[in-house]
Amino acid sequence: MELLIKGSTELNKMFMALQRTAIGLRHDFGEVENLQQSLRGARDFVKKAAARIEESILSDLLLVRPSAGLLTPNVSHAGDGRDEFVLALSGAANFVRANPHFAISLALRSNDETKIALVYSPIDERLYYAESGRGAYAFSAFHSARTRVSNLSEPSDLTIAYNITDNRKIIGDVRRTGCPALDLAWVAAGKFDAFVSEPLDYAEIAAGELLVRESGGKITMGADLIATNGKIEL
Repeated sequence: MELLIKGSTELNKMFMALQRTAIGLRHDFGEVENLQQSLRGARDFVKKAAARIEESILSDLLLVRPSAGLLTPNVSHAGDGRDEFVLALSGAANFVRANPHFAISLALRSNDETKIALVYSPIDERLYYAESGRGAYAFSAFHSARTRVSNLSEPSDLTIAYNITDNRKIIGDVRRTGCPALDLAWVAAGKFDAFVSEPLDYAEIAAGELLVRESGGKITMGADLIATNGKIEL
């Protein structure tokens, strides 16, 4: 097959599956814009759209690794117990309000290690991707480059994304985007210096975790999820 992006054949097959699924999502996004007078109707529509993502992409993914399992926020299928695709629609609340800041997060894990990660924003068609040991990249129709975390460390210089509901002390120039998968991708790309979040469904962050590590950053998952450029302590 002709490779679309720099990387393995499996990576490119996963990207093609995302692109096919994104066609339907872009149509769904147009429909959501027409439902803004009924928030309940928009929520129901997006919930169904998320379910359609799982259905439409699964057949494509099984062509990549036929015996792999599947983990999503709604579905868990064991497969062969070795390989597993981890899939989520991140930023669904933004989608509900016709805000284009949402993404599909897709990872391939083998023997409990993430090997391939993709975070794809279907509206602006920008992809962040990584393969274990091969670095992380940002790709669009107009630009492709390896991603690196920032090198900033002074508190006054930092831009930090938060996904928290308590009243803890926060630092830096604060961002609350509502899309954790892209928050992690932006830490990897140096757009954010850190991301701090309360615990999240692993399906939403599996791909972003590898992106951060392959870009030179650090990520810990304890009481909070904290991803940084490795130059700061939070």
